[in-house]
Amino acid sequence: MLRLLLLLLPLAIPMGLSTATAKETRLLAFGDSLTSGWGLAAREAFPAQLERALHAAGRKTVRVIASGVAGDTSAGGRARLAWSLADRPDAAIVELGANDGLRGIDPASTYGNLDAILAELKRRGIPVLLAGMYAPPNLGSEYGEAFNAIYPQLAERHGVVLYPFFLEGVAVEPALNQPDGIHPNGDGVAVIVERILPYVMRVLP
Repeated sequence: MLRLLLLLLPLAIPMGLSTATAKETRLLAFGDSLTSGWGLAAREAFPAQLERALHAAGRKTVRVIASGVAGDTSAGGRARLAWSLADRPDAAIVELGANDGLRGIDPASTYGNLDAILAELKRRGIPVLLAGMYAPPNLGSEYGEAFNAIYPQLAERHGVVLYPFFLEGVAVEPALNQPDGIHPNGDGVAVIVERILPYVMRVLP
């Protein structure tokens, strides 16, 4: 009788208790058209390619939340941040400022908007990877120096991980960009993902 009870005991234990359920990790990809994948199929866009790369790297519970808006400036991102945080992300990538540079917006304004975004994420305890951007060279050296300094300064101020240039290895490479010469094609996004992946891993819980 005792032997029979011992054999039946495992059947009495709820299946949910026998294996640990992995908690989903939500990573917010917050940015502009470079994040949203302008001109690309959803599968080729940055959020989808990054999620696949994370799964291949062993982080199979990570879900990348696509929150890129084409044409968004740092001011636009700041205005919609609260809405984007409704998904309660565990970590965030902030990629904004490219449109500020293209429009020649005062770097002090870009700094202020990104500073407010990072401050709110810090207040909520959300680790951040800040993706830097460089100013277009046609705006002159003075503007370029002021704009390019924004990202290192903010990373130091808020203690966040900095990826210096989101388009590293892709900018001005015709084979990696769409015909407009600004937005990466699918191969270009793959290069971005490969290069940024180690930085992303640093901010994941």
